Amino acid sequence: MGIKLDNTVLRLYIYRPANLCGYLISKNPKVMDMDFKQLFMRSEDDMDFLPIIPLNESDEDSLNGIEVPEEIPLLPLRNTVLFPGVVLPITVGRDKSIKAVNEAYKGDKLIGVVAQKDSNVEEPSIRDLESIGTVARIVKLIKMPDGGTTIIIQGKSRFLIETILEQDPFFKAKIKKLEEEDPPKDEDFSAYVSNIKDLAAEIVHLSPNIPSEASIILKNIENPAFLIHFVSSNLNTDLKDKQRLLELNQIRQRADLLMQLLQKELQFAELKNKVTTKTRTEIDKQQREYFLQQQLKSIKEELGGDTNSQEIKEMQKKADTKKWPEAAKELFKKGIEKLERMHPSTPDYSVVYNHLDLMLDLPWEDYTEDHYDLRKAKKTLDNDHYGMNKIKERILEYLAVLKLKGDMKSPILCFVGPPGIGKTSLGRSIATAIGRKYVRLSFGGLHDESEIRGHRKTYIGAMPGRILQSIRKVKSSNPVMILDEIDKVGNDFRGDPSSALLEVLDPEQNNSFYDNYLEMEYDLSKVLFIATANNIQNIQPALRDRLEIIDLSGYAVEEKVEIAKRHLVPKQKEMHGLKGFGFKISDKVLEKIIQDYTRESGVRELDRHLAAIMRYQAKELALKDRLKDSIATADIEKVMGKPRYSNDIYKTANMPGVAVGLAWTYVGGDILFIETSLSDGKGELRLTGNLGNVMKESASTALTYLQANAKKYKLDSTLFEKKNIHIHVPEGAVPKDGPSAGITMMTAIASALTGKRVKPFLAMTGEITLRGQVLPVGGIKEKVLAAKRAGLKEIVLCWQNEKDVQEIDSAFIKGMKFNYVKTMSQVLEMALVG
Repeated sequence: MGIKLDNTVLRLYIYRPANLCGYLISKNPKVMDMDFKQLFMRSEDDMDFLPIIPLNESDEDSLNGIEVPEEIPLLPLRNTVLFPGVVLPITVGRDKSIKAVNEAYKGDKLIGVVAQKDSNVEEPSIRDLESIGTVARIVKLIKMPDGGTTIIIQGKSRFLIETILEQDPFFKAKIKKLEEEDPPKDEDFSAYVSNIKDLAAEIVHLSPNIPSEASIILKNIENPAFLIHFVSSNLNTDLKDKQRLLELNQIRQRADLLMQLLQKELQFAELKNKVTTKTRTEIDKQQREYFLQQQLKSIKEELGGDTNSQEIKEMQKKADTKKWPEAAKELFKKGIEKLERMHPSTPDYSVVYNHLDLMLDLPWEDYTEDHYDLRKAKKTLDNDHYGMNKIKERILEYLAVLKLKGDMKSPILCFVGPPGIGKTSLGRSIATAIGRKYVRLSFGGLHDESEIRGHRKTYIGAMPGRILQSIRKVKSSNPVMILDEIDKVGNDFRGDPSSALLEVLDPEQNNSFYDNYLEMEYDLSKVLFIATANNIQNIQPALRDRLEIIDLSGYAVEEKVEIAKRHLVPKQKEMHGLKGFGFKISDKVLEKIIQDYTRESGVRELDRHLAAIMRYQAKELALKDRLKDSIATADIEKVMGKPRYSNDIYKTANMPGVAVGLAWTYVGGDILFIETSLSDGKGELRLTGNLGNVMKESASTALTYLQANAKKYKLDSTLFEKKNIHIHVPEGAVPKDGPSAGITMMTAIASALTGKRVKPFLAMTGEITLRGQVLPVGGIKEKVLAAKRAGLKEIVLCWQNEKDVQEIDSAFIKGMKFNYVKTMSQVLEMALVG
């Protein structure tokens, strides 16, 4: 709409309807007859600061001269403060407010407008009203179609509430008019006014929702009081700040506070504009860069150039110094050519880039130099591990051939033995001894073939297999690679990793190992693979056939004592801060710990008990500031309590029908009792003790053999028909299986049937046949050492197991007697006593 102002026609975009209302009423009273709801009513959320449109200055002269009654109805406003001269449209909703408006409109149309202290209060009391407000004239009262009431009010003069006269049906108060002082004429105040205009104009300029014409309106305001009131009314600040402006009596103070609030609002507007501009600039910059990149790509494609030349040049520079096969070089060249034609923002770019990066990181033909000094290698192995002579000899043989021939395919070794004997740590020692890099892969619980062979590189998150990842990490193509716990590889619907290992661990094939991610062959023939396992039976037969199995037996007590003295005690001293203290642990004390507190083939439990002793020593040192020179056996029970294990139960079998057998478990050898009892019945055989099928069949074989040879062994044949035979093998909760308890079961049954006891301090192991022959069994070293630990003196074995006993160091089995037998008759003759 066009409005003539000071002979100038301005085009106005009105954002605050109150300002337009005040302006139009001052120019043309007929405007009051317009539909104000359509013209003015917009929610506060849609309004922005600050198109300031002044009233006609001539109206200001009549504001102070208005007659204000002493008693006046009050209209509480929730979200705004009314200033003198300002026109506001107000939607009246509360009952008290509607009654107050109607009462005032019937009379002189004057009403006292006050702000609420808390805008959240729905029904304000006297305490909720500010004490200073503005007397307003109701210019227009409009009844809305929805039943609401809208009024147009114009502020006239400030007032002070002296007393609240009535609260019902509406607030009515006795008031005192506050006179306005004339604006000062000095230059200082003129500077205030000019500064207010400039600050408001800057805010208008920074606010995109306010039309620029509003700044022209500001410049046309000549009366300082008008300027302060209208800028204050439209200021986007807290209600309390507006109330403070209204309450100030001196216009200079009001101008000063308004300037402070404008400065604060200007800073906020500048910050908001800065953030908006920065965001828009970044978006525009990204769009511009993308557009230019697309143009650059098109231009360089026409010229045969490259959109990311620096990155590709660096890769090509690394490739030029790389030692790799011709096939790898050709594949890299094709990948680089493909990368040159791609833009970095395309999804396939990272796939190709990562593949080429892997090719550059792999060592290909980079090898570490082996140390061929056999004496030094032997010394390194001896220093790190006690015993294990078979493995050490095998490594030295491998080094000797390498030294003579200069090149050979690495063997695929597999160390099999119980836990805690040092299989994994031995791999690191071997790497140190021969001067190679060391890397370890744990295969326990591995269930995905892709962990070995890698994923196709087109899949999201694809990676090379763990074999190539490890080689990439150590930067050498001939490391010592430990495949730990290879017997615990999983097998399910996702694949069979042990089948993928067939290629890795076959010396005839692993010179061309194919990784799905690399998409070409890689030579693993120089890698020294060492697998470790606890149970060889859990390894797939085809994979087991490719491994050079080296059995590692459990340690004898004497070996454990040496290991503790050389390695475990110094390690635990250092870990517990006792390295500089010279207290000693004697061999006798170590033997007591081993025999009374551990039952293991390895030394892990022993290591934990030694750690407990070191903790005790550390505590004693902290409390008493001194340590005893040596640990005594009495101190052991103080630290670890009473002995957990006793050998007494193994030494005697004080009743007929009880024999001691020897068993092999994946944690080493163990002792087990075979108990037989007779009861009246029909000749039934009952087996308990969580026995496996093979063990049950051994019991049936033993019983059938004795029944068939009853006359030979002077047994009453009627006993087999009149007595039930019950065989029990403690401990009942532990599963047991295997044929090696055959002769022990037959001896226990014969003892029960004849009433003769089994010789004390005697253990036996061996498989039986229906013909009465004794067959050899495995795990002899573990079984013999278990018998030694248990304090047994005599062992019955098959004659074919004599070679296994001879492999055991004679010092470890000193004082033990071995009886080698061929038939069951010899067993019964040795075992049963009268």
